[in-house]
Amino acid sequence: MNTKFGFCDLGFAKLDIDRVRRRGFAEAVYCPGKDKIHLKKICAGFIRNKQPLLLTKLDKNTNSFLRKSIPGLKYNPLAKIGYLIQNKTIVKKGQILVVSAGTSDIPVAEEAALTAELLGSNVVRLYDVGVAGVHRVMHKIEELRKAKVIVVVAGMEGALTSLVSGLVSCPVIAVPTSCGYGASFNGLAPLLTMLNSCSPGVVVVNIDNGFGAGYFANLINTPKE
Repeated sequence: MNTKFGFCDLGFAKLDIDRVRRRGFAEAVYCPGKDKIHLKKICAGFIRNKQPLLLTKLDKNTNSFLRKSIPGLKYNPLAKIGYLIQNKTIVKKGQILVVSAGTSDIPVAEEAALTAELLGSNVVRLYDVGVAGVHRVMHKIEELRKAKVIVVVAGMEGALTSLVSGLVSCPVIAVPTSCGYGASFNGLAPLLTMLNSCSPGVVVVNIDNGFGAGYFANLINTPKE
C-alpha cells in the first residue's frame, strides 16, 4: 500500500491519510452501502497508518462484526457512530450547543454532538424544546446565548431554527431530519423551511446529516492558531 501521495490504495477504496494534516482530523467513513469485509479492511488501513476512526451511520450488527477484529472500537448506538481515537488526548475547547426540536430528532442530534466532541469541542445538549411548547426553549435563553455556535436539529416543519437564530448572535447550523408525518416528505419540508429562514446567520446541511453539522460546528468553534 503506497502512501507516498497521501492516500492508501486498497483497490476498492483510497484512504485519505493526509486529511489530518490538511483538515485537523482523519477521513470519516460513511458505512451504509459498504460490504462488511471492505469496511473491515478500511478500518485496518486507517489503524495501520495511525489514524483515528470515525464510522458514521454504523448499525449494531456491523459494529459487532467489526469489533471482532477491532477490540478497542467504541460504539454509540443512539448516534450510530463507531470510533477509535489512537494515541491522542482530546483537549476540549469552546462551547457548542446542540438543540433538538423533538425526542425523535435525538439520534441525528447525538450524531452531531458526538462528532463535535470527538473533534475536540465542548458540547451542551438541549433536547425536546420544539416550537409546539416554545416556553421550553425560552426557559434556556441564557444557555443559548453562551454558545459559540448552535446546531438546531428538527423534523416536521423545522421552524425551531428561525426561532433560535432570532434569539442569539452566534452562527446557527440547521439540520433537517426525516422525522414527521407524510407531508414532511421525509425531511424535505423542514429542509425548505430552514433554507428559507428569514433570520440571518443560518446555514443548512443535508437531511439527517448530523455528522456534517457537528464537523462544521467544530470548525467554527476552533480558534485559529
